Amino acid sequence: QAEIAQGRLEALLNFQTMIIELTGLDVANASLLDEGTAAGEAMSLALAGAPKGKAIFVADTCHPQTIAVVETRAEPLGIEVVVGDWKTFDPASKDGLFAVVVQYPDTLGTVEDYTEFFAKAHAAKAVTIAAADLLALTVLKAPGEFGADICVGSSQRFGVPMGFGGPHAGFMACQDSLKRKMPG
Repeated sequence: QAEIAQGRLEALLNFQTMIIELTGLDVANASLLDEGTAAGEAMSLALAGAPKGKAIFVADTCHPQTIAVVETRAEPLGIEVVVGDWKTFDPASKDGLFAVVVQYPDTLGTVEDYTEFFAKAHAAKAVTIAAADLLALTVLKAPGEFGADICVGSSQRFGVPMGFGGPHAGFMACQDSLKRKMPG
């Protein structure tokens, strides 16, 4: 029925608007499978803008399942996944680096300021990706404000119940300017 479809579209628009406001980014999707999958999709989006990219850096303080999904998605594409300490990693030192991923707050709950790290990544022409906790974003600085090009995460933190044991809806938002960097 048209009335039901209209209500569903309105709910999706409300979801996207909330994601845009909390992340401080310009564009949001309606949802993805979960946070790990969203991180994998963000990697693919970043790679589309750097087709000669060969490596992605993932902070070792990201959730283990997010790291695992990125590694799994990168393998068939021939992408090297460098997992390490974001505080000591120099984006300019890695040949073919096209993106960096951090967790905000990290997997242990620590809130870090990634402004300087993201500036170094941008100087090395890498896309910056923050995997963020939506509920925490209600009180923390938005990832878009400290230089994130893409933000991913899970909607579960807003109390979304488990659906027959499955994952919770993931989200992805990005800077509008990111599309201008993409080929084509």
